[in-house]
Amino acid sequence: SRRLVLAEAVRVRFAPSPTGLPHIGNIRTALFNWLFARHHGGKFIVRVEDTDQDRLVPGAVDAVLDSLAWLHLDWDEGPRVGGPFAPYHQSQRLDTYQRMAEQLIEKGSAYRCYCTEDRLQRMREEQLRLKQSSGYDRRCRHLDQGERRVREAEGGPSVVRFAMPFSGITRVRDIIHGDVEWQNELLDDFILLKSDGFPTYHLAVVVDDHLMEISHVLRAEEWLPSTPRHLQIYQALGFGPPEFGHLPMILGPDRSKLSKRHGATALLEYSDEGFVPEAVRNFLLLLGWSLDDKTEIMGPEAAIERFSLERVSRSAAIFDHDKLTWMNGVYIRQLSVEELADRVLPFLERDLPADVLPVSRDYLLRIVPLIQQRTKLLSDAAHLTSYFFQAEVDYDPLSLVQKGMDRESTLAALEAAREDLAKMAQFEHHAMEESLRAVASGLGLSARQFFGTLRVAATGREATPPLFETMAVLGRERVLERVASAIELIRAV
Repeated sequence: SRRLVLAEAVRVRFAPSPTGLPHIGNIRTALFNWLFARHHGGKFIVRVEDTDQDRLVPGAVDAVLDSLAWLHLDWDEGPRVGGPFAPYHQSQRLDTYQRMAEQLIEKGSAYRCYCTEDRLQRMREEQLRLKQSSGYDRRCRHLDQGERRVREAEGGPSVVRFAMPFSGITRVRDIIHGDVEWQNELLDDFILLKSDGFPTYHLAVVVDDHLMEISHVLRAEEWLPSTPRHLQIYQALGFGPPEFGHLPMILGPDRSKLSKRHGATALLEYSDEGFVPEAVRNFLLLLGWSLDDKTEIMGPEAAIERFSLERVSRSAAIFDHDKLTWMNGVYIRQLSVEELADRVLPFLERDLPADVLPVSRDYLLRIVPLIQQRTKLLSDAAHLTSYFFQAEVDYDPLSLVQKGMDRESTLAALEAAREDLAKMAQFEHHAMEESLRAVASGLGLSARQFFGTLRVAATGREATPPLFETMAVLGRERVLERVASAIELIRAV
């Protein structure tokens, strides 16, 4: 059984490293932290862990923050909003880490290591040759003070390493995985402070989580093996550790590591592809958490109310792009006509030919109800609606000829339709359908045949929203022009 210990004030953090664009796994971690904080009335902090200077990607921090904003995951402290524990970029907190590293050296819990990269490479090669476990051999841990003074006088680069205990066990009661333990003798003396004065993840994360009063660390399962190192640093510095919970991995449908070939991509690309943030957030919620075995659609208020770490799975979550697309369609169908029009408008402006722009919002409000049920992605809009905006539609003239019809019956159908449409008192879909059914019957054609020909003539498509509602939106003048064009095309066949 799992037991969750709640601090008096819940404070959790999302601490991305800006070494790439945020992906599904990163943002799922952010979402679970955000939900946990909101459920308990706590604080959600964003902290940028930018100490790996060689791997920083320009624009990555903004991409992370923009991704959170797109999903409406607001943060209480961090970049753009500030807070009592600023700065929230680790690269601006170097003095703090260096001071803590010196404290550890003074306590005998850490030491300076002067080994060169060449020496470390030879050490690794020898360990491999002898089939020994890899890891630092602690050579500099055993230097006496005289040897250290000589190395310091030489002025060469050095790092600070943590002095792991030679024996004993480090244990953690993980909120999700339960009791986990590690033998200290199997853990090497890892680096705390690099030669450039920047901390490693291990030192910075412990120092900042303590100083920022983080109560619960909820992070990806890949960090579970680092936990004994962090607990040892907490103990050496005399800090009380937070509660830990390691979230399950996310795998592709083939149970391999999630990648682009599974449809996973940088989060904001989902926006560009036409996903709505409500659907993406709902989908992320179900990657490793569930309320029961049947509830799939859950808005933010319900998710906040019902979220608990006890319902987080220990086993890996499976990313299903088809399910995300289905869920997106569900959320699109829940939008009001006005909301959907506003959301598809940027995609129409992006994807429609320049000569049909700008799009009239009033006209779009008449079109949107016709496509809402068929729209899975906002980016579908241009394809689904282009014939509403184009002056002419392009199609194979033979597609006008329906099954059981020939050129002559098709031409007769089009000419009869043109005559009937031209004399209608009202160009309204109920009246249009009633009148044209009578025309079809008079021609000896089924409604499927007659309407199929008319559909292609009016839209250039063989499948559209309800034909007569579509024609009513297109308007009498445009429909008659297209029927006339279809007559010319079928005559020329």
